[in-house]
Amino acid sequence: MKTVLNVIWLVLSGFWLFLAYLLAGVLLCVTIIGIPFGIAAFRIGLFALWPFGYTTVDRRDAGAPSCVGNVLWLVLAGWWLALAHIATGIALCVTIIGIPFGIANFKLIPVSLLPLGREIVRTDEPFAAR
Repeated sequence: MKTVLNVIWLVLSGFWLFLAYLLAGVLLCVTIIGIPFGIAAFRIGLFALWPFGYTTVDRRDAGAPSCVGNVLWLVLAGWWLALAHIATGIALCVTIIGIPFGIANFKLIPVSLLPLGREIVRTDEPFAAR
Protein backbone atom coordinates (compact mmCIF):
# COMPACT_ATOMS: atom_id res chain seq x y z
CA MET A 1 0.00 0.00 0.00
CA LYS A 2 2.88 2.36 0.79
CA THR A 3 4.24 1.89 -2.70
CA VAL A 4 0.92 2.80 -4.31
CA LEU A 5 0.61 5.89 -2.12
CA ASN A 6 4.20 6.89 -2.91
CA VAL A 7 3.67 6.54 -6.67
CA ILE A 8 0.51 8.67 -6.56
CA TRP A 9 2.34 11.17 -4.34
CA LEU A 10 5.24 11.28 -6.79
CA VAL A 11 2.94 12.12 -9.67
CA LEU A 12 0.80 14.66 -7.85
CA SER A 13 3.36 16.63 -5.86
CA GLY A 14 6.45 14.72 -4.83
CA PHE A 15 8.51 15.39 -7.95
CA TRP A 16 7.92 19.16 -7.85
CA LEU A 17 8.66 19.38 -4.15
CA PHE A 18 11.82 17.34 -4.70
CA LEU A 19 12.90 19.83 -7.37
CA ALA A 20 12.30 22.72 -4.94
CA TYR A 21 14.46 21.06 -2.29
CA LEU A 22 17.09 20.24 -4.92
CA LEU A 23 17.20 23.90 -5.99
CA ALA A 24 17.46 25.02 -2.37
CA GLY A 25 20.26 22.53 -1.73
CA VAL A 26 22.25 23.62 -4.76
CA LEU A 27 21.89 27.30 -3.86
CA LEU A 28 22.89 26.64 -0.26
CA CYS A 29 25.93 24.61 -1.31
CA VAL A 30 27.39 27.60 -3.15
CA THR A 31 29.17 28.73 0.01
CA ILE A 32 31.17 26.63 2.43
CA ILE A 33 29.00 27.77 5.34
CA GLY A 34 25.85 26.67 3.52
CA ILE A 35 27.00 23.12 2.72
CA PRO A 36 25.46 21.54 5.87
CA PHE A 37 22.18 23.26 5.02
CA GLY A 38 22.41 22.03 1.44
CA ILE A 39 22.93 18.48 2.62
CA ALA A 40 19.88 18.84 4.88
CA ALA A 41 17.87 20.09 1.90
CA PHE A 42 18.91 17.06 -0.17
CA ARG A 43 18.00 14.72 2.71
CA ILE A 44 14.56 16.28 3.17
CA GLY A 45 14.07 16.41 -0.59
CA LEU A 46 14.40 12.63 -0.76
CA PHE A 47 11.92 12.38 2.10
CA ALA A 48 9.51 14.67 0.22
CA LEU A 49 9.98 12.56 -2.91
CA TRP A 50 8.97 9.26 -1.24
CA PRO A 51 7.39 10.05 2.18
CA PHE A 52 5.06 7.14 2.89
CA GLY A 53 6.77 4.50 5.01
CA TYR A 54 9.13 7.03 6.62
CA THR A 55 8.82 9.43 9.52
CA THR A 56 11.00 11.93 11.35
CA VAL A 57 12.15 11.64 14.93
CA ASP A 58 14.07 14.08 17.07
CA ARG A 59 17.74 13.33 17.53
CA ARG A 60 18.70 13.20 21.18
CA ASP A 61 22.28 14.26 20.52
CA ALA A 62 21.26 17.47 18.70
CA GLY A 63 22.08 20.48 20.81
CA ALA A 64 22.48 24.21 20.53
CA PRO A 65 24.19 24.16 17.10
CA SER A 66 21.12 22.57 15.53
CA CYS A 67 18.94 25.25 17.15
CA VAL A 68 21.10 28.02 15.70
CA GLY A 69 21.19 26.19 12.38
CA ASN A 70 17.40 25.93 12.35
CA VAL A 71 17.11 29.69 12.77
CA LEU A 72 19.46 30.24 9.83
CA TRP A 73 17.62 27.61 7.79
CA LEU A 74 14.29 29.29 8.53
CA VAL A 75 15.60 32.60 7.21
CA LEU A 76 17.43 31.20 4.18
CA ALA A 77 15.15 28.49 2.80
CA GLY A 78 12.62 27.17 5.29
CA TRP A 79 9.91 29.75 4.89
CA TRP A 80 9.55 29.44 1.12
CA LEU A 81 9.72 25.64 1.21
CA ALA A 82 6.96 25.70 3.82
CA LEU A 83 4.94 27.98 1.54
CA ALA A 84 5.40 25.44 -1.27
CA HIS A 85 4.00 22.72 1.01
CA ILE A 86 1.07 24.93 1.99
CA ALA A 87 0.21 25.81 -1.61
CA THR A 88 0.54 22.20 -2.76
CA GLY A 89 -1.50 20.95 0.20
CA ILE A 90 -4.32 23.38 -0.48
CA ALA A 91 -4.33 22.48 -4.19
CA LEU A 92 -4.47 18.77 -3.37
CA CYS A 93 -7.28 19.21 -0.84
CA VAL A 94 -9.56 20.58 -3.56
CA THR A 95 -10.30 17.05 -4.76
CA ILE A 96 -11.52 14.18 -2.62
CA ILE A 97 -8.77 11.85 -3.82
CA GLY A 98 -6.11 14.47 -3.05
CA ILE A 99 -7.15 15.13 0.57
CA PRO A 100 -4.86 12.47 2.12
CA PHE A 101 -1.96 13.81 0.07
CA GLY A 102 -2.78 17.38 1.07
CA ILE A 103 -2.73 16.33 4.72
CA ALA A 104 0.62 14.62 4.12
CA ASN A 105 1.89 17.90 2.67
CA PHE A 106 0.76 19.77 5.77
CA LYS A 107 2.61 17.22 7.93
CA LEU A 108 5.83 18.02 6.05
CA ILE A 109 5.67 21.73 6.98
CA PRO A 110 7.39 21.37 10.40
CA VAL A 111 10.21 19.39 8.79
CA SER A 112 10.63 22.01 6.08
CA LEU A 113 10.75 24.81 8.65
CA LEU A 114 13.09 23.25 11.24
CA PRO A 115 14.94 20.25 9.74
CA LEU A 116 18.12 20.16 11.79
CA GLY A 117 18.05 17.93 14.85
CA ARG A 118 15.71 15.47 13.15
CA GLU A 119 16.39 12.10 11.61
CA ILE A 120 14.37 10.34 8.92
CA VAL A 121 13.64 6.70 9.82
CA ARG A 122 11.49 3.92 8.42
CA THR A 123 8.12 3.51 10.10
CA ASP A 124 8.50 -0.25 10.34
CA GLU A 125 11.58 -0.03 12.55
CA PRO A 126 10.96 -0.89 16.19
CA PHE A 127 10.53 2.06 18.51
CA ALA A 128 13.58 0.99 20.51
CA ALA A 129 15.80 1.59 17.47
CA ARG A 130 14.52 5.14 17.12
